[in-house]
Amino acid sequence: MAAASVPSVNKAWIYSEYGKSADVLKLDSNVKVPQVKEDQVLIKVVAAGLNPTVPGYDVAGVVVKLGSHAKKFKVGDEVYGNINENPIQNPKQFGSLAEFTAAEEKLLALKPTNLSFAEAASLPLAIETAYEGLERAQFSNGQSVLVLGGAGGVGTLIIQIAKHVFGASKVAATSSTSKLDLLKSLGADLAIDYTKENYENLPEKFDVVFDAVGEAERGSKALKEGGKLVTIVAPVPSAIFFAVTSTATTLEKLKPYLESGKVKPLIDPKGQFPFSKTVEAFSYLETSRATGKVVVHPIP
Repeated sequence: MAAASVPSVNKAWIYSEYGKSADVLKLDSNVKVPQVKEDQVLIKVVAAGLNPTVPGYDVAGVVVKLGSHAKKFKVGDEVYGNINENPIQNPKQFGSLAEFTAAEEKLLALKPTNLSFAEAASLPLAIETAYEGLERAQFSNGQSVLVLGGAGGVGTLIIQIAKHVFGASKVAATSSTSKLDLLKSLGADLAIDYTKENYENLPEKFDVVFDAVGEAERGSKALKEGGKLVTIVAPVPSAIFFAVTSTATTLEKLKPYLESGKVKPLIDPKGQFPFSKTVEAFSYLETSRATGKVVVHPIP
């Protein structure tokens, strides 16, 4: 698609107030296509990944127009990324739930060729969060980690990255009974059924506990002396709490692992919704029962 064929308006899901997605999200067929700033590119969106609390950040699509200083990509490149650099502290743009969106080129990476657009869109925020959390904990080859919430969008990636990228000696993870086999297939050495076992009572303790569900205080009891506790849910004393900073560097660093299949995106079996069913996609996400990620695809 040449830059000249970009329309002036497009369809986009918008909201003007906070609340339940079903109440506040509205489809508008007459939203102006964003103007591209000098360091941005315009993307024809093909798929968008959904995340709790931060709608419209994960995107996969095709570059259709370049800003005057944009040099990283060319028109026609297939790209993906988390288009908001500091999505929690400084949300500056809501925009992947639209036919077109603009993003700074530094936040985007070339899509791994073996991934579909839907798979690529499922990754950025979650994979950046998983990787950054392990880095902040100074996790290294030969260490052990306990992942609280191993079957969720971030948890499924923490397991894989800890094992296959950082070289963990042992990965343990919690989930409900029906998801234990999934944890093992992703690389967990120990899959813990939280409905039947109290992980804090395990005789074995861990170098790092990574909390993706809001159980940091309880999780601290499973740490070795001098171990690191990481949480992405809410700050607690002595835990490393952070909101991810989006950067294409992480996506580029992990590209070989994605292309080799060592790290795989995981979309919930019921988690792919067409653009017209975006409200239903959010409703499904809000049940907190999704395994892996929920994505909107195709986007017209």
